[in-house]
Amino acid sequence: MTARIGVAVMAVLLLLYIGLVGQRAWVLLSSGDGVGIGLGVALIVLPIVAIWGLGRELWFGVRAEQLGKRLAADNALPAEELEVRPSGRVVRDDADAVFPAYRAEVEKNPDDWRSWYRLGLAYDGSGDRRRARGAIRTAIKLESAARRA
Repeated sequence: MTARIGVAVMAVLLLLYIGLVGQRAWVLLSSGDGVGIGLGVALIVLPIVAIWGLGRELWFGVRAEQLGKRLAADNALPAEELEVRPSGRVVRDDADAVFPAYRAEVEKNPDDWRSWYRLGLAYDGSGDRRRARGAIRTAIKLESAARRA
C-alpha cells in the first residue's frame, strides 16, 4: 500500500511540475520574442514527453499488478522461501540460487506469460531491475496476445 501512496504522490508532483512548466511555456510563447517563442516550444515538448512517460509507467504498474494477482489466485507464484533483509529485499545470494530454474522454465516455455512473470520476479530478487522490467513487459505482451486469441 505504501508503494501506491508513493506512486500517487510522485504522479501528483509530476503533474504539478508539468502544469508549472506549461504556464511558463505559455508566457514565453506570448512574449513575441523569437528566443522566447523557441524556449516556449521546447517547454511544451518536455511536458508532453513527461505525460507520455508517466502514463506508460502507470499502465505498466497496473498491468504487472493484475498479472501478479492472477498468478497469486492460481497459486502459481514462486514458492521458495528466501531470506530477506530488514528492508524487505531478498538476500541476493538466495535469489541467485533459484534464478537458473526460472530461466530454464522460460527457455522451455517461451510463449508462457506466467514463466516470464516468474523470471521477472527472479531478476528483481537478484537486483537486476532492467531485466526484471523487460521480462515482465514480455509477460504483459504475451498475456495480452493470449487474451485476444
